[in-house]
Amino acid sequence: MNQQKSYRSAFIVITTLFFLWGFITVLVDSLIPRLRDVFELSYFQAGLVQFAFFGAFFLFSIPAGIILSKIGYKKGIILGLSTMAIGCLLFYPAASFRNFGIFLFGYFTLAGGITILQVAANPYVALLGTEDGASSRLNLSQAFNSLGTAIAPLIGASFLLSDTIMSSDEIIAMDEVSRNAYYISEAGTVQTPFLLIAAFIGLLVIFFLFSKLPVLMHESPRDGHLKLLKNKLVRMGAFSIFVYVGAEVAIGSYLVNYFMDMNLVLVISENKTMSNLVNFLLNTELSEIDGKAIVGAFVVFYWSGAMIGRFIGAYLTKVVAPTKVLSIFAILAITMIVISINSQGLIAMWSILAVGLFNSIMFPTIFTLTLDGLGNLKPQASGLLCTAIVGGAIIPPLYGYLTDSFGFKFALLLLILCYGYILFFGYTKHFKSEPINNID
Repeated sequence: MNQQKSYRSAFIVITTLFFLWGFITVLVDSLIPRLRDVFELSYFQAGLVQFAFFGAFFLFSIPAGIILSKIGYKKGIILGLSTMAIGCLLFYPAASFRNFGIFLFGYFTLAGGITILQVAANPYVALLGTEDGASSRLNLSQAFNSLGTAIAPLIGASFLLSDTIMSSDEIIAMDEVSRNAYYISEAGTVQTPFLLIAAFIGLLVIFFLFSKLPVLMHESPRDGHLKLLKNKLVRMGAFSIFVYVGAEVAIGSYLVNYFMDMNLVLVISENKTMSNLVNFLLNTELSEIDGKAIVGAFVVFYWSGAMIGRFIGAYLTKVVAPTKVLSIFAILAITMIVISINSQGLIAMWSILAVGLFNSIMFPTIFTLTLDGLGNLKPQASGLLCTAIVGGAIIPPLYGYLTDSFGFKFALLLLILCYGYILFFGYTKHFKSEPINNID
């Protein structure tokens, strides 16, 4: 009973971290439009921000798994939080000196901290109870991560994007006193939120230093990564994470362009229900906003579907075998894409948006299914799985290339292949088990 209470308390504490890194990640995304104006960046330079984020996952995940296997989950969480705090603090000089290079380094550091935290927190949640309930627990924790991503844009819009940025010509035309005052104001707009976040993270570090989390790990073998890479199901799980993240990011990144390509602005404008929905979401009349904003308003359903689906998935994976839930959701995602390919107008729009709902359980379920039965190798396996998140930097450009060459409908076939592989992983995992201890 005491152990169950200890696990429950640890689960609640760790779940707050899932909320935190989801909130911070999207808050920085909200900062990108402002940075583009402040630093007068090209779209390529602005794209380096996402490259820095996914690059951190690629570079830090495996080292984080190795470090974690040596120092344990608790110290790994403290290390991740401390690195995140340093990244947030680096935004202060970046804003003061209006230096994009410092900002990129700060964001890379912040993403490195999030990587360490992911490598530590995901397997730790999986271990806080029975292996049968691991997928359910991680889906619930990831649901709060999605809650953080849903709230962050509102905070970003209120604190980071609420005022107008002046151009270089406008700044040069100002007198020195006004110019300095403007620079101070601009720096403060970026600095204040991230100083507050750094302070909050600092309090969490202090809390974890003195908290008594269950010790759930013993030292991992030195040749752990070699053993893991020999395991077919581990390799399949890592590639499933790769294609899942890539597909999710590709859809989310190109939704507005896809909708514009189908001329949905006119369709929405002529539909009273859809028009009223846009008015409600944006709190403005359609005639007063750009077409991209009209179709962009519906992107919220893609990401909020992921949040809702994870809360539902936390229950489903508790009462139904996670392999079956994963396979069914992959089939439904494929079905929605096929419908979107073969239709136009609102049917094509809502079917592709529905993919977000079926995306919901995939990351946590693939993660826990891959870790199943790996024992003390779970930290190193977590590092391999987090490295595979780099799919978010590779598949979207490939999707974009196919779109440029053959159009959106054809490019969606790439995503069918991605979800098809996830279906194959779920099916294979359901009927086959390959214990790591049997591979020497």
